[in-house]
Amino acid sequence: MARWSPIERTLREQHGPLLAGVDEVGRGPLAGPVVACAVVMPPDRRAIGGVNDSKQLDHATRIELAVRIREQALVISLGAASAREVDRVNIYHATVLAMQRALARIPARLGESPHHVLVDGKPLRTLGVVHTAVVKGDAKCYAIACASIIAKVTRDRLMTLLSQRYPHFAWERNSGYGTAFHRGALAQHGLTPHHRRSFCLDEQVALDLTSALDHSATGIAND
Repeated sequence: MARWSPIERTLREQHGPLLAGVDEVGRGPLAGPVVACAVVMPPDRRAIGGVNDSKQLDHATRIELAVRIREQALVISLGAASAREVDRVNIYHATVLAMQRALARIPARLGESPHHVLVDGKPLRTLGVVHTAVVKGDAKCYAIACASIIAKVTRDRLMTLLSQRYPHFAWERNSGYGTAFHRGALAQHGLTPHHRRSFCLDEQVALDLTSALDHSATGIAND
């Protein structure tokens, strides 16, 4: 991403120069929190070359860009919702909660509220702030892409730290996502406090159904 997007330039003209880009990571994993990041980048500086949707970047590039974003950002604010909260309120509401927490910390750190908020995805009725939602915004809008990178790097580091306490699951490699290794370790060692029980129960049902189908196909379970 070589420049601020037309969407961002228009919003700055309409609302003011301080745009907060917001994105989250960790909707899909079996373990770990949802992490959201809100970033306000200086409107009078060029976009950092190479910034893009974090999913389109390799690990080393994300780390390098995260350093540069932190050096330039007017404010970076993080929020999270735990695995327990995901189970209690569901993944959608946990994602909104993480974003709300990230946005709530901006005024104290920036000295004022952002003039407008840009969010990746669809409008969030319960976010509680006026915002513009952009589908695939992490690949279209500079501020959202910066938030995407910081959120991804932060969550990966957190899962690497947690993996030291729970080494059986290789979270330092899979970040809590449901890889074959992670699913196998879950079957062998059971749930940790950082597993999303609702996700893991769904996973177990899927595994049980797959097993039943396999047995049926081989004639072991026919009735």
